[in-house]
This record gives sequence, structure tokens and C-alpha cells, in this order.
Amino acid sequence: MQTFLKTKDFAVSGEEFRLLYDQELDMLVTDPQPKEIDKYYLSSSYISHTDSFETFSDQLYHLVKKYMLWKKIRMLERYLGKSGSVLDIGAGTGDFLRIAQKRGWDIEGVEPNPMARGLAIEKQLPLKSDMKDLVGMSFDVITLWHTLEHIPDLDGQIDAMLECLKEDGIMVVAVPNFKSRDAKYYKEYWAAYDVPRHLWHFSQEAIERIFKKHQVKLIKKSPLRFDAYYIALLSEKYKNGKSNYLRAFWMGMRSNISAWQSKEYSSMLYILKRR
Repeated sequence: MQTFLKTKDFAVSGEEFRLLYDQELDMLVTDPQPKEIDKYYLSSSYISHTDSFETFSDQLYHLVKKYMLWKKIRMLERYLGKSGSVLDIGAGTGDFLRIAQKRGWDIEGVEPNPMARGLAIEKQLPLKSDMKDLVGMSFDVITLWHTLEHIPDLDGQIDAMLECLKEDGIMVVAVPNFKSRDAKYYKEYWAAYDVPRHLWHFSQEAIERIFKKHQVKLIKKSPLRFDAYYIALLSEKYKNGKSNYLRAFWMGMRSNISAWQSKEYSSMLYILKRR
């Protein structure tokens, strides 16, 4: 595989990494992939594991997150026509599951990070630490909200998830899109590369090709437009050393406007089902 881009871990370690282009799958692969990945999550700035409200960016993140969580659960209900059982992989501090539970869903979650699990327990949401703890269980929906890009042994983990999915169940996957306008503009500073925590970097074609190998088909995809603004805000900080809110808003808006024609939004939501 050829080097597509060189970037670094702006959030924690400052270490440099390469992004290698996998032509067969049309995706990027982080190189090297650390064997001990946990230390790269040890940062108060990794907001999905800490529930931090310290900065204006944190508060903005949580405001948008709250709106999007309700939107996500209503989307599932419209699609299924009812509530059901949901497994959230990479559940973080459990906010999506808490809302799903309030809406009458039977919930289960997996989160390997002990700090995030601890915060979820404080919300009365005991999460599993590993997929191995779900043996014998099955679900109507499995969700991965910006989780698939973190998972090592991608094919093996997809197989493990499918073992927990009912025959008529669906998988919902949200991931960044490295072919978006904001990714091309920010290049090595694009915050959604987030190396080495993000091991894989997907295109729309990559998602279809990967799941096709597992006899799973894409049945619907849609943009996550708000992601462009938050990613641009972080990218501005990585590129220029400070958070330029106006410029980040402008770049996020330009990315979304560009995607009206190209369909290459900053982040995409995919609904998948067995063939």
C-alpha cells in the first residue's frame, strides 16, 4: 500500500503516523497501529470518554450531541416502526443508551475504556467491557456511532457483531468520510483522522465493500451534517493553534454545500442488513 498522507496525533502523544491507501477497499489504514492503544485515550480532551464541560468547545459538543442523540433514536424508531432491543458498540459514557432506555428500548452496551464505563455506571448503565460478554444474546439493532474506525481486527469484530444480530436486524454505522471537502482542505490537520485511535478511514465505497464480504448489504445512507462544523473546529485548532469559531463554521458550511453535489459529506450514516 502506498502512503496517502503523513499526519500526527495532535490530541495526546504528538507521534507521527502514515495513512496508507488500500486500493482494493478504497480506504486508508493507519500505520503503524500501536499494540498498546489504551494509552492514546488517556486524555481529558478525549471528550466521548470524559463528559468534559470545561471549554466552550466542550459545551458546544454536548449541545449538538444532545440534539443528535434524540434524532438518532427517532430515526431508528421510524425505520423499525417500533422500539426493540439495541446494542451500542463503543458506548462511551452511555448517553445514547440512556435516551434509548427512556424511549422504551431494551439496551445493552460495550465500552472497553474503564473511565468511560465508570461514568456510565454513575448513570445506572452497567456496560460490558468486551463483545465476549454478549454470548447468547441477540438484538434488533446494533449501533456503532463513530466506533468502527477504532476497532482492531475489523473483519473478526464484524463477524462477532453479526452473531449478536437477529436475522431481520439492522446495523447502524456512523463514520467520518476521508473524501469530504473538509478532509481535503485540512489534509494532515483534519481532526477526523485522529491517529492512532482511528485505525481505519472509510470512503462510502469502502463501507459497501467491507460489509459485502460478510454478506451484509447497504440499504440506506445519509449525511451527518453537524459533524462538519465540529471537525472543522478541531482542525482549525490543530492547524493554527487556536479555535477559530467563525472560520470553522465557514469551512463546515462550505463542506456541506460542496457535498450537496458530490454527496461526500464529512461524516456518513449507513444502515446495513444481511443479504
